[in-house]
Amino acid sequence: MNGPVRPLPAVNGDNRPFWTGGRDGLLMIARCADCGYHVHPPARFCPACESRTVAPQAVSGRGRVYSFTVNYKAWVPDLPVPYVLALVELDEQAGLRLPANIVGCDPDDVEIGMAVSVRFETVEDLHVPLFGPAA
Repeated sequence: MNGPVRPLPAVNGDNRPFWTGGRDGLLMIARCADCGYHVHPPARFCPACESRTVAPQAVSGRGRVYSFTVNYKAWVPDLPVPYVLALVELDEQAGLRLPANIVGCDPDDVEIGMAVSVRFETVEDLHVPLFGPAA
């Protein structure tokens, strides 16, 4: 996808699946094999049970807008304004929230509780998760 140049994250062994899973259309979130708790940002241990059996797992990519702001100032060069920056709570677990842009709709149509689903923007070899209205 050709679009604005986004600032890119520092990728490491812990977060690589999150940033590359979109290549296969998958949103990858770390999950504890012992207690099932989802861990984001990814970590090497589970904050719920302290197990070290945490590994990336595909999630549904569906959730709801927990909070959001509409930005009218171009904080990121070449990113068209206005744009929506939201905190999306994923369906898999209460409190499992990701910061992401909301795309595919007018910023005025975004609201708290809005159902959204993931889509990806490819930047270099990374696949940035974005969310848009759920189908």
